[in-house]
Amino acid sequence: MAIDDQDFVEVVKRVRRQLALSQEELARELGVSFATVNRWENGKSRPSKLAKAQFDNFCAKMVREGKLNLPGGDR
Repeated sequence: MAIDDQDFVEVVKRVRRQLALSQEELARELGVSFATVNRWENGKSRPSKLAKAQFDNFCAKMVREGKLNLPGGDR
């Protein structure tokens, strides 16, 4: 699914808020730095393909576990 930069910014924020995670905690879950998550949320950078895949997999896992509810059932 194609997602533009602004949508990605909002999705990251929504996921983090629903899961009550700090940027640092989300970064730890994804195996990236706090600064990376911060830049994503501020629209200063885009995720690499690997980081995007990790984010997508993390979201899918949280949805399966009933911890995350996103429009469309995915991110």
